[in-house]
Amino acid sequence: MSQETRNCQNCKQEFVIEPEDFEFYEKMKVPSPTFCFQCRMQRRFSWRNERILFKRKCNAPGHSEDIISVFSPEAKVVVFDSKYWWSDAWDPLDYGVAYDFKKSFFEQYRDFIRRVPWIALSETNMSNCSYCNVAEGDKDCYLISSGGWNERTMYANRVVSTRDSADLFISDSNELCYELVNCRKSYGLKFSANCIECSSSAFLYECTNCQDCFGCVNLRNKQHYFFNKPCTKEEYDLKVKSYDIGSVTGVVKAREDFNVLKVKSIRRYARIIKSINSTGNNILNAKNARDCFDVVPSAENIRYCVWAGLNVREIWDGGPGVCGSEKCYELFDTLDHQFELRFTGVVYNSFNVYYSFNCHGCHDLFGCYGLRKKEYCILNKQFTKEEYEALVPKIIEHMSDMPYTDSKGRVYKYGEFFPTEISPFAYNETIANDYFPLLRAEAEQNGFLWRETAERGYHITKSVAELPDNIRDASDNLTKEVIGCLHQGTCTHGCATAFKITLDELNLYRKLGVALPRLCFNCRHRERSAQQNPFKLWHRKCMKPGCPNEFETSYAPDRPEIIYCESCYNGEVA
Repeated sequence: MSQETRNCQNCKQEFVIEPEDFEFYEKMKVPSPTFCFQCRMQRRFSWRNERILFKRKCNAPGHSEDIISVFSPEAKVVVFDSKYWWSDAWDPLDYGVAYDFKKSFFEQYRDFIRRVPWIALSETNMSNCSYCNVAEGDKDCYLISSGGWNERTMYANRVVSTRDSADLFISDSNELCYELVNCRKSYGLKFSANCIECSSSAFLYECTNCQDCFGCVNLRNKQHYFFNKPCTKEEYDLKVKSYDIGSVTGVVKAREDFNVLKVKSIRRYARIIKSINSTGNNILNAKNARDCFDVVPSAENIRYCVWAGLNVREIWDGGPGVCGSEKCYELFDTLDHQFELRFTGVVYNSFNVYYSFNCHGCHDLFGCYGLRKKEYCILNKQFTKEEYEALVPKIIEHMSDMPYTDSKGRVYKYGEFFPTEISPFAYNETIANDYFPLLRAEAEQNGFLWRETAERGYHITKSVAELPDNIRDASDNLTKEVIGCLHQGTCTHGCATAFKITLDELNLYRKLGVALPRLCFNCRHRERSAQQNPFKLWHRKCMKPGCPNEFETSYAPDRPEIIYCESCYNGEVA
């Protein structure tokens, strides 16, 4: 088929469907989308709450204790404690319902998920961890989400195989690190972004294999560099000491000077490494990954994917978190061996599953939740193979003949992911608000649920102005204080208004030699995530005079950075 330009029924902007897209949709036996790539991603993200946690009652029979959950007490869902949810004390098939051809599918699914029990937190094989979610194999961790196999790590999101570190966003195989964004295989690195294999350094951007460097950009294989200038070890030690990042004053000064250097420095149009025929940003060891972001080895023939890799093939609109999957469309959070999943979330080791959540080791499901090792089920109701195969085509036809129309007139037929307005989460509780931030009025104008934070009524015992400027002056008594966040709830970051510092946290700051935080965890996280470029591409030209190269980049044309093509960038910094 030839290329087509359409108007997104959500944002009303034009988007293009290319021949390779049509070929994939035909292979998956799904109609082409009516939402653009950005709006499709935003819609999926609105079904995923990674790090906003609540205290609420467990709804399991005979249980009424308080539990920690991603679902607020006001959410219209039944919630079981994770241990009970995974037990054999209940049967998800008991909540099965017959399909009703007098109602739209999404209307039925909305009612269905308000009855079937949801799991409070997504956590597996955790040891001595608190307030963690979408996590597996972590030990002695605190308030981390969306990752696994970490030790003694706290306040982090999208973090894997990291030890003795804090305040991270996208971290892989780091140790003794602090305040990083998109860094991997580093040791003793602080206040840095987009770095690989760096050690004993601070305030680095886009550096690789650097040691004992401070305030540097675009360095490769360097040691004892201070604001991109070489110096002796003795000179370097004296200059670094003059900033003293153990103090808030020193950190503020270093960040201001570092930002001046960053703005003047060139940027490469995209971080695409050892990849073939790929577009997007932060892509490693991929082949034919187009319009993709944060892709790790290995991925092949994928498009519109975010945070994907570890053997994925033929995936369109995947993520966040797509691993070990093949021939899938519009899904998030998969692991192990997936094949032919369509419109799913948190479906593991399964195949031929449609419109389902949190199902494991299953095949041939449609519109299910919470099933384990089941087959031929629709809305958690068991069918024979013959009954299932006869009924599913009728449901697909019914979804198009009787579509769901949301409060803003958006039409959802077969081929569209679940509408945001039937999500059990408020928009500002989900990662959609991290990557597509909206104000309350904007969210409600789009028909999204918004839940204001309940008045916490914290009794603040110490303001940030009363905190010691330097970590060396911080006493253990600080762990008894309730500290007021610097933003005081006036920002758009979901400010918690106050925070506490645990003894383990305080000892880690001492070990790292960094100043005490002045913001609550939510505000710190949003400031880190804001450093990432958007999941969007613009067509631009290389800004090096005389270079004719053009490319797709996640740097918008109105941004101040100086953007070079790959060859010009490498000629300057390699």
